[in-house]
Amino acid sequence: MRDYIDLGSSPAAEDCAQMGDDGFGPQNRKECRAFLNQIRRQFGPEPDGARLSIGSNQHDFGTYYEVRCHYDTADEVSADYAYGCEDAAEHWDDDARKELGLIVA
Repeated sequence: MRDYIDLGSSPAAEDCAQMGDDGFGPQNRKECRAFLNQIRRQFGPEPDGARLSIGSNQHDFGTYYEVRCHYDTADEVSADYAYGCEDAAEHWDDDARKELGLIVA
């Protein structure tokens, strides 16, 4: 059976775009892309049966996005990868900071 885990839009200890802020939508998606790329750098490419994606969620105030890890519940390797992604780094790495324009290369 297929399932997924929402991993958030950014590392847990980092500030992120807030719904209602000017430019929220594009910034939220940009942060998700940087976070997804960082997770791949940290944990490697997804094994067979697992897939990282950016998924939309509806809220009373609009749509927001989060990184998701889809996995096969019957496949131990893909499930371990997905649950391991929950332990993503708490801060942006240097590559993500560059991707977000937080530091100059």
